[in-house]
Parts: sequence; structure tokens; C-alpha cells
Amino acid sequence: MITTKDPGKCNVPNVAYARRRTLLAGAALGGVALLTGCSEEPGPDRAEHSSAADRLRERSARDSTTLLARYDATLAAHPALESRLRPLRSEVARHAEAFRDEGAAPSPGGGASDGPARDAGVPASGASPHGSRRPSDPQVPQDEKGARAALAEAERKLADVRTKALTAAPPELARLLASVAAAGAAHAYLLAEPAG
Repeated sequence: MITTKDPGKCNVPNVAYARRRTLLAGAALGGVALLTGCSEEPGPDRAEHSSAADRLRERSARDSTTLLARYDATLAAHPALESRLRPLRSEVARHAEAFRDEGAAPSPGGGASDGPARDAGVPASGASPHGSRRPSDPQVPQDEKGARAALAEAERKLADVRTKALTAAPPELARLLASVAAAGAAHAYLLAEPAG
């Protein structure tokens, strides 16, 4: 700031500083106006609750439930992986709940006969009690490394499916899909890391 010390003269602010402050304030106000304008439009809100968005939410909830069954089957087959898989499984459960909270109701039995989970190689089923395996339960490799690799592949494929679905999703659902896809990619990375 350029100022004069002479009491008879007024302080003059640096012109560049004033311009920068005005520019930043204008950018902030413009951003707020843009966000406000988007949120006041009736179109995006309707899109969030369209039948296509509801189907995508339901399919996404079902896919997360199916992935959850894969985690449960892996934990039943390899209890030693408990400390490593339990936090990831908990996140997948939260993902399923987040999609349901957005208005999706999973179909009975968590079946994904025509959803992306089936395409991603994530068989649809719930975990059997007491570790017994039903014919529809996910196949779990016998060795722990293979079991982790199978989970990592399921997470990776489902993350890819969700990333592709972003283009057809309304804004709020797209943000949720993007967040869950990023978490799935991180899970895949963590599952592929050597045990240690």
C-alpha cells in the first residue's frame, strides 16, 4: 500500500491492490451467483428425481450390496483378513446406504441380474450364515492373495462402471457416483498392496 505520511494529505491505496481485491470479490460473487442460479432452476431438481435417476440409484445400491456380499464371502473364507478387509467392507456398506438414502430401494435378495455389478464380475447374492456357501454366493479363491486380488478386481470394475454412469446422472447423483467410484479405486489399490 502506498501512503503518504503528511497529515494534510489523504492516504491513497495502491491501485494494483484495489484492482486485485475487486477482481477477487467479483469472482467470488460471480461464483455464488452461478451456484445460486443453478440451484434455483427447476430442471436439475426434477432430473434428480426422474425415473432414470431412480433406476440408477437403485442399481447402484444393489451393486454396492452385491459387492458387500463379496466382502462377506471373502471374510468367511479367510478370517485372517479381518483387520484388512473390515474397514473397506464398512465403507462399501455406507455406500449402499447412501444410494438407498437418496431414494433407491434395493430389490429383495440384492439380485443384480441386469446391473453393472453383474457386468463387473460381481455376482449377486447375500452372504450365507455360518460360512456355508450357496450356489449363488461369490466364488472366493482358496489363497488369501488371490482372494484380495479378486476383491480388488471387483472394486476396480465397479468403479469403472460408476465412472461411465456419471455422464447420464443428474448433478447430485453424479457427485455421489464420483465419490463412490473414487473410493472403489482406492479400495482396489489398498487390496492390491502386499500384506505387511
